[in-house]
Amino acid sequence: MEATKQFFNQFLQFINTADEDLAQQLISPAAKFHVPFQADPLQGPKGYLTIIGMMRSGFPDIQWSIEEMIAENDKVAVRFTMKGTHKGTFFGVPATGKPIAVSAMNFYRLYENQIIEEVGQPDLLGLLTQIGAVPAI
Repeated sequence: MEATKQFFNQFLQFINTADEDLAQQLISPAAKFHVPFQADPLQGPKGYLTIIGMMRSGFPDIQWSIEEMIAENDKVAVRFTMKGTHKGTFFGVPATGKPIAVSAMNFYRLYENQIIEEVGQPDLLGLLTQIGAVPAI
């Protein structure tokens, strides 16, 4: 588990900085990323950088933190908190300047010390509610 924690600390550094060198190091070129807003999975380091770029276009100061992690064999479940400020258009919603703090639950599969697959489940409803795109219930 200690090696997995170290790996995901590096991964956290990657997603918080969008460092292309770390992307090449941590993500397999064959990796597939299943995200709720894409019909087909994105692939490889470039695909993951696309996901990060989309989030940063709406929330340029976005930062992820790991809340908890569970690992078994080659599979890892990680619960993140994403925090940032809505300073750009996101899902068609112009910048509001509102802060967000939302959870994401992601499931990873590792192979030869790289991510080979991710299924991501961010709380998009919570995020859209916080920026005023969806009315609060």
